Amino acid sequence: MSETYENLTLLGQHVPPAATPEAATLERVPNPHPDTHYLVRFTCPEFTSLCPLTGQPDFAHIVIDYLPKSWLVESKSLKIYLAAFRNHGAFHEACSLDIAKRLVALLDPAWLRIGAYWYPRGGIPIDVFWQTGAPPAGIWIPDQGVPSYRGRG
Repeated sequence: MSETYENLTLLGQHVPPAATPEAATLERVPNPHPDTHYLVRFTCPEFTSLCPLTGQPDFAHIVIDYLPKSWLVESKSLKIYLAAFRNHGAFHEACSLDIAKRLVALLDPAWLRIGAYWYPRGGIPIDVFWQTGAPPAGIWIPDQGVPSYRGRG
């Protein structure tokens, strides 16, 4: 885990894709406003992973919202981490919660939620939602903006 900008290993470097999510390096940087409650949102509209049984690709639109305390996730490392799922076989629920829990372990945020809106598998969309608890009072948290499945695209 990076403690300062000088310790970052990915930013500004050519980095090959990580072979697995476990092998991907997630880095953090100091929050420049740790005394202020604010929301950070990452949207990954083209997330992919593999079905662990068939090996067929699965696709999702993932939205991650968090309220930082001391740390922010470094965005390039998050992109590389999320891309590492491309060749990773796991069910929708496992992928979604693995992402959220790894971010919580790295950042110790005041609050985090994930909305993972998966495209249909076998004709049924599977959406996965998780959060660390109730959001702090007084914070503006916009809707994630992804409608219930009606032929997403």
